[in-house]
Amino acid sequence: MIEIINLCKSFGGHVVLDNLNLTINTGETTVIIGRSGCGKSVLLKHIIGVLKPNSGQVFIDGRDVTKLAERSLKDIRMKFGMLFQGAALFDSLSVWENVAFGMLEHTTKHKDEIMKRVTECLGLVELSGVENLKPAELSGGMRKRVGLARAICMKPEIILYDEPTTGVDPIMGDAINTLIGELHDKLKVTSIAVTHDMTSAYKIADKIAMLYNGRIIAVGGPEEIKNTKDPIVKQFIYGKAEGPITRGG
Repeated sequence: MIEIINLCKSFGGHVVLDNLNLTINTGETTVIIGRSGCGKSVLLKHIIGVLKPNSGQVFIDGRDVTKLAERSLKDIRMKFGMLFQGAALFDSLSVWENVAFGMLEHTTKHKDEIMKRVTECLGLVELSGVENLKPAELSGGMRKRVGLARAICMKPEIILYDEPTTGVDPIMGDAINTLIGELHDKLKVTSIAVTHDMTSAYKIADKIAMLYNGRIIAVGGPEEIKNTKDPIVKQFIYGKAEGPITRGG
């Protein structure tokens, strides 16, 4: 479904993505791991066409989004749902207005039909009776789940998760990971998550890819990554900071 070829991106002379290559298969959950600030979120922004690369290509269903005009990009983006790092809810809107935001903006469906879909999505993320609350009245975990309900409301083919477990306690983090897995199975979507939380990565991933120095340096299933011999990957997944990060030693 998604193929990234020789993707390069620099900001003010600082290279963030350096001839990055990655293939994401239809129906898979791919988790991109890497240290904070390594470019994981920048990569997501290229996939949805928010950022343009210096060079390289990003194909979504055979169309190179790096070459598309804004109008065509809007059509491509309708395939996506996204859970942002901090849930990114609109504080002035109610829960139902937040979840319904895409439908209100991009469809002409009747309010009753939209409300029905909102209730359905809140049910899928195990929230009910919160439609009229404001985000400030919710816990961090509840806000994440409202963000997830919004991400699935438009029935996307691809869901992007930006640090899905950041900002919640380990128990709620585990609940969100379980929910991501359940939604993937129920909705049959292609999913991409970026995280540095290895517990989350192992639980939700079909495939894990590690981003380091602007490139994908390792790709494999959770067990393959757990048992890697690559010193950079081992150092990251076991959280060891001592010594320089080098390969081949």
